[in-house]
Amino acid sequence: MSTGLSLFIIILTLANIIACYVLIKWSSKQKANEAAEGNVTGHTWDGDLQEYNNPLPRWWLWLFYITLVFSLVYLLLYPGAGNFKGLLDSNQMNDYEQEMSEAKTKYGPIFAAYTKQDIPTLAKNPTAMQAGQRLFLNYCSTCHGSDAGGARGFPNLRDKDWLYGGDPVAIKASILNGRNGLMPPMGAALGSGGLEEVTAYVLNLSGRKADPNFVEAGKQRFDSLCAACHNTGGTGNMALGAPNLTDNVWLHGRSEGAIKETIAKGRKGIMPPHKEFLGNDKAHLLAAYVYSLSQ
Repeated sequence: MSTGLSLFIIILTLANIIACYVLIKWSSKQKANEAAEGNVTGHTWDGDLQEYNNPLPRWWLWLFYITLVFSLVYLLLYPGAGNFKGLLDSNQMNDYEQEMSEAKTKYGPIFAAYTKQDIPTLAKNPTAMQAGQRLFLNYCSTCHGSDAGGARGFPNLRDKDWLYGGDPVAIKASILNGRNGLMPPMGAALGSGGLEEVTAYVLNLSGRKADPNFVEAGKQRFDSLCAACHNTGGTGNMALGAPNLTDNVWLHGRSEGAIKETIAKGRKGIMPPHKEFLGNDKAHLLAAYVYSLSQ
């Protein structure tokens, strides 16, 4: 932060505190044109509901003053006034790193002990899975849901349908390294007629009804443009993250319109890597928990 901006923030902050003090003092004084204390002000509502000129209770008024003093003391001790770090030299990042270091010292050996077990064995350990569930709720539930059931664009982790493989090694690799899925847009290459045909063929692959004429033409286009990723027959390719189109499980929606949109405009999915954030030990436990959900 520049010195000029820092000064601006300091002046603005102090000016607001002073303004609050002045406002309290001004509003607590008797005005010349006001009714005497304890008398009716002349304001009446609902026929007989009258306003009296009674001051705030003293304890209530002092609470306002205490909050102003507290704010000044806080700004003197802690960061909050521009570049001024406070007399205690408190730093959020240092505090965070210290807490993380203490947590690692306390809980690190527990996670390290879990890492000595292979994932299928660990997945059968109730105590470990309780810890794994807490990791999942903290780091994964925002996208995949608290029940791991997923949402549109975020895979369901409870079934046996996997984009990159559901074996322990693949799951752990997904957590550690993340995934970058890309379905290129094919609308321009197919044209409107070709889009209808390929959509019909994809619907047919999953056992749904479609125009037979479109299905036959769509198969030829699919084999030419799509089979390189999804394989002939649409069974998918886990090495590429290309989904199986024959199982009627859809990441971005199963309606004809949603499928057509995916083919025409493509999709881009990102699973962020957690290696630097979680480390190998926590990722191992988390992978065991995710693995247990589909077993």
